[in-house]
Amino acid sequence: MERSAFELEPIPPFRLDLTVWILRRRPDNVVDRWDDQVYRRVLVLDGEPVEVAARQLGPVDCPRLVVELAAKRLPAGAEERAGELLARMLGLGVDLTGFYRLAAGDPRLRPLVERFRGAKPTRYPTVFEALVNAIACQQVTLRLGIQILNRLALAHGLRHEDGDGSYPAFPRPDQLVGLRPVALRALGFSRQKAEAILSLVEGLMAGSLRLDDLERLDDAAVQERLRALRGVGRWTAEYVLLRGLGRLHVFPGDDVGGQRNLRRWLGLDGPLSYERVRETLEPWRAYSGLIYYHLLLQRLAEQGVL
Repeated sequence: MERSAFELEPIPPFRLDLTVWILRRRPDNVVDRWDDQVYRRVLVLDGEPVEVAARQLGPVDCPRLVVELAAKRLPAGAEERAGELLARMLGLGVDLTGFYRLAAGDPRLRPLVERFRGAKPTRYPTVFEALVNAIACQQVTLRLGIQILNRLALAHGLRHEDGDGSYPAFPRPDQLVGLRPVALRALGFSRQKAEAILSLVEGLMAGSLRLDDLERLDDAAVQERLRALRGVGRWTAEYVLLRGLGRLHVFPGDDVGGQRNLRRWLGLDGPLSYERVRETLEPWRAYSGLIYYHLLLQRLAEQGVL
């Protein structure tokens, strides 16, 4: 087993624990793991499954991350590539000064933001992973969606194995090539979801679909591209804008859990329509996605997870 270690310096304030919970969302997530001190995930670097373990040293206002890598063979440049992916996934380079300044002068927002100070906006390492997560979680509970994604990773992800166990990476498109919809249905995906994911894989492998190009497009163009894909509607497209592309002004307006969390936070009566969500968030429009994340943390705290 080859090992390596290096350090990263997030823009403060930063709390690894809160940030990881935004990423993993549920305690039974087998891809993004957390033991109350160390965040672990298997990343595939140059075809090699590499275990990444990150621990925070230093307080919220002077944070450092110690990162350890382990693999049967560490690819050349593994530290640099792992550092880039962690920075993306954990929002290490995102400066939230403007958000904190806004919250300081807002009596409704301030208690929420102060409670979770140091939480950073997370992103999936790839847009493909964001899309598959979104498709899996369409019209089911988040708990069930995570369970289905766990099965997908355990069945088809490359694994890092050490003396403590065997841990899966999230599958890449090339690992799903050639699967029939029945294979994904056996994991809990509906027929429509299975066909949507395999259509996505087919387009990526054939080169007729490029997701990397989305980074440079504005929101409307991204939504147009995404909604042309099989099985992708408004909620999925907005989910990918926030969790895949880091558009922090996007609150997925059709998100039932997000609507519920927003209603509880502000003490609103009755269900929220998509339009009412947008109207409600207008005072904080530039940071609507950050509010989405903070409300997720608040809900996790109410459930006793944090």
